[in-house]
Amino acid sequence: MQNRNSPLSPEVWLNDLFTSKSVQQGTVIRRKRRDVERFVGMEAFLREVERRGFRVAENGGQLLIFCNRAPLRWLTAPPPMSLKDIGPKSFEDFGPRPP
Repeated sequence: MQNRNSPLSPEVWLNDLFTSKSVQQGTVIRRKRRDVERFVGMEAFLREVERRGFRVAENGGQLLIFCNRAPLRWLTAPPPMSLKDIGPKSFEDFGPRPP
């Protein structure tokens, strides 16, 4: 959903976003999903992110844009949803016991 009353065109909004100092330094930036949808549209935004070789993640209505091509590595695993997702476990699943 793009806001036709915005003083910025989608092209200007994207240009302002991707020419910022943070982007040029290859850091991570954050934008509200609502703002992206309002000013440029999610489809056009994602096309531009992919064109630049960046990646984006969403959490709690915030878009995290990784403005570099470095690999992402999660330091924590998501919690299991249920015992059914975990499946049966035995002590063998955890490897040998230390001496």
